[in-house]
Amino acid sequence: MEAIILAGGRAERLGEAALDRPKALVDIAGKPLAAYQLALLARAGVERVVVGCAAGQEALFESELAGFGPEVAAVGEPEPLGRGGGLRFAARARREEGDVLALNGDELLALDLAALLARHRETGAAATVTVTRPRSPFGVVELADDDAVVGFREADLLPQWVSCGVYALGEEALAALPERGDHERTTFPALAAEGKLRAFRYEGLWLTVNTPKELRAADEHVRSHPEWLDVGESAGV
Repeated sequence: MEAIILAGGRAERLGEAALDRPKALVDIAGKPLAAYQLALLARAGVERVVVGCAAGQEALFESELAGFGPEVAAVGEPEPLGRGGGLRFAARARREEGDVLALNGDELLALDLAALLARHRETGAAATVTVTRPRSPFGVVELADDDAVVGFREADLLPQWVSCGVYALGEEALAALPERGDHERTTFPALAAEGKLRAFRYEGLWLTVNTPKELRAADEHVRSHPEWLDVGESAGV
């Protein structure tokens, strides 16, 4: 079983907090962010991971992620290809055909990837996209009919489902990926129109790491939840 991690992000919004490292390699509780993704992939039975990165960073990724479970093969994009183009380019480095798991390299999740893959195969979909409901960034002000403020409470989950950038992709979906651009604007709408796209609902932790604030939140979460460190240890992280 193979997987793909998209790790071409340049960490521009992280600024100095990235310490001149690609986003997928920023430090989270003493380990590269992508190490936690490798641990989840290992638990799903993945033995080899193709990491799509910027050209010239291949050796860095392979050395930084060595020993974290699956074999890591880094593939450098000669130029920015977009997420869809990056997936297509990285998929060429697979050793075997068949279903593949794909993740964005700048996220922290507690997703059961084996369950995602099982659901994908059960439905026979060309592609299965993991969807979640993010929490509103705003707290709720409770009002009476006369506009008197009667209380405050934490933000609710939004009613809409959004893609969190984790997929199970079959050969048909891989072949339909664009040479460059975003697959969620091209390939996925086309597959949906043909009834070949399915969703896998996920309501667990989803932390993106795009800003210094989000980086601190991810680091604090892992350090305050020992089971996250255990996830890493269980896969050799």
